[in-house]
Amino acid sequence: MSHQGLHENTCNVVLKDQYIEWGSDLDVVYPSSCVPRKIFWTLNNRRVGESQSRSVNSTHAVLSLRNFTHQSAILEWHSADTLQVLGGTTITAYSKPGKISCILYRKNQSDELSANLFNCSWEDPIKPSAQIHYSVLIATSSNPSPSEVCESKSKYCIWTISNGMSLLDSVTVTVRAKAAAWEACSDPRAFFPDHIRKMIRPKLTVTPFPDHVLVEWLRASFSKECRCEVSYGKADGGRLTELRPNTTPERSHGKMQIEKWDSCSNYTFSVRCALHEAPWSDWSDKKTVLTKLKKRDVKPLLWRKLSEPNEDGVRKVRAMWTEIASTCPDTFTSIKAAPIQERAVGADRKEASCGSSTCDVYVNQDAHRIILAVLRDETLLVEDSVYVPAIGESLPRVTNIQAATLGGVILVSWNAPIEPVAAYMVDWTHGGDRYYWKESRHTNTTLCDLLDKQPYNITVTPLFVDKTGHGARALQICSRAGDPGNVAIQVEAKDKSALVRWTVSSRAACSGAVVNYTVFYSTQEGPQLNITVDETEQFILLKDLHRETQYSVHVEAAALTGTTRSRETLFYTKRFDPELITVVSVSGSIALLALLLSSCIAVQWKKFKKKPVPNPALSSVVFWPAASHHEGTCPFQPFSNPSESICDAVYTSEAQSPSTSSLAARCDSNPAGDRTEEHVDPPTPTAPGDPVKSIETQHPSPREDSTGPLLPENSPYRRQTPVESSAPRSSKQCKRVSVKETRKIAPVTVYVTLDMFEQGQDC
Repeated sequence: MSHQGLHENTCNVVLKDQYIEWGSDLDVVYPSSCVPRKIFWTLNNRRVGESQSRSVNSTHAVLSLRNFTHQSAILEWHSADTLQVLGGTTITAYSKPGKISCILYRKNQSDELSANLFNCSWEDPIKPSAQIHYSVLIATSSNPSPSEVCESKSKYCIWTISNGMSLLDSVTVTVRAKAAAWEACSDPRAFFPDHIRKMIRPKLTVTPFPDHVLVEWLRASFSKECRCEVSYGKADGGRLTELRPNTTPERSHGKMQIEKWDSCSNYTFSVRCALHEAPWSDWSDKKTVLTKLKKRDVKPLLWRKLSEPNEDGVRKVRAMWTEIASTCPDTFTSIKAAPIQERAVGADRKEASCGSSTCDVYVNQDAHRIILAVLRDETLLVEDSVYVPAIGESLPRVTNIQAATLGGVILVSWNAPIEPVAAYMVDWTHGGDRYYWKESRHTNTTLCDLLDKQPYNITVTPLFVDKTGHGARALQICSRAGDPGNVAIQVEAKDKSALVRWTVSSRAACSGAVVNYTVFYSTQEGPQLNITVDETEQFILLKDLHRETQYSVHVEAAALTGTTRSRETLFYTKRFDPELITVVSVSGSIALLALLLSSCIAVQWKKFKKKPVPNPALSSVVFWPAASHHEGTCPFQPFSNPSESICDAVYTSEAQSPSTSSLAARCDSNPAGDRTEEHVDPPTPTAPGDPVKSIETQHPSPREDSTGPLLPENSPYRRQTPVESSAPRSSKQCKRVSVKETRKIAPVTVYVTLDMFEQGQDC
């Protein structure tokens, strides 16, 4: 760029190099005679300090830039008065290759002969802005003049070593980078062949033993010492955990004993080697082996659970121990139940082969010791035993055992017995099918890895030097409380209210205790309303509802551990109150029944008022005709009212002969029915015809009421004279007399007192 002043001279900015090396210093020369007295510089629009500019002579000045680290930058100068750009230039940086590294190696990894490949790589401080071509120059002690051996457009280069190249002494390597506008060479770097020689990968052999794993490797004959390292770890789904212990220098072969490993596990091993200060060889082929069972890893932690004795005093003892991995080859476990007394005198013990971690042994009421033996290749690895007390044996136990749940784990604590305790065995189970146990030296422990929301039974047993105490069980406790149980609701809707009832059924043994219930209800248009009650309530009455409206309702049961929601239920409110309809219906029914009853009573009363009753004052005593005279016929005239029963009328009875059985059968449909007798004292005889003193007369009473007129004056009853009865007579109702009894009863006279009715009064 240029600036035109008063004179026709061109004012140019002069750079020593328009392309400069990245990180180097830069001087910008410009003419000071053709520019205003006050100017300033900017680099990529950032102002440069005035101290970096100085005058060279009366016509020129210099701007110095130190440690230029811009890949590309625009440098401009401005008038301080008008801020006008007076001139400038563009500066581009380049970098020379650096951090050169080289390796000598052999392409064929099966033999360790002289290396035949040379591989060098390098780095650039900045990303090139243009296409760059690289060349590798080699100089040796025998040929000190650098010669180009490789060209590349990338930052590495591989070439084959010629037979004439001597690699016994040092090799100097230079990398040259060349672009269209610039060229740069790296600093020369010297390498000793043994420092850059990469060995071929070794051959590996791995042998497992009971107490260690032997790793051996072999490499081709090489006169110089090398260093090696082994990588090993558990093979878990193809993943390899690498552990690299230090090794000692070896020449042609090496070996190492690995003692840190887990029993009966698959381990993968690999090894690599290198000359001193040289790069590592490639890793050898991986070898995977199954380790042996180590004696120090066998910790059976034997324990037992006792069942109640049967009628014969035999108890089942479930022996339990830490399971030995099924991958352990040639491993055998056995259980021996030895009575304490017999064991003391060396008696034979009963042996039983069991499963991998449990075994059931039956013992009597005496004290026993359960012995576990673990063998490998018929050689005893470890032996453990546990004491089984005799029935009724007095042994200490822990007290005040308590359990609490916190964050999915169970905290257990207890009080120690008075006797000194070696340790405590804590066992726990869910459901009783599978037990877990652990030993503790303290009076508290934490149970982890529990099933979620499940109840557990926990037992703590003190362990002594040679015996085992009695176990104490804590109250059943859940690993974690869950949500409340299922909520089922019922709705009884009315016109302006609805009764909502609910029940909670537990889904699991560890459902959380309900703290409160919340009832949510709303119409289709909303909004949703809610009412909360405490855990003691099981129903609620929703008030102020709209008539003939659909509502949705559900109930949420809330516990400290979560909530459970019932299904949503729809209901419709009524048009009228169902209770009002019921009251009206019942009241109407009662009124109708009362009306019908009143009508019935009125009709019956009317009939009763119209019913004719004979006037006893107009009758006289008369004897009943002979039995033969009335045989087969009723001795009186029936009433004209056919609706009345023939047995409803009051009649007098005379002595009845066996011929009256037909009459009795006619008057009583139940011949075996009960009979009722009334006994009346006989009257005092009076003069015939005296109406005042003859107050008791005898007359027959008809079997049916008569609606005809009273007897006429010429009635035979009026012509009879009073006859004194020689014996008391009894009056009977016809419907109470059976046929068989009537034949056996003596003649009876019925007396009617005339003053029972007033003469001339209607009945």
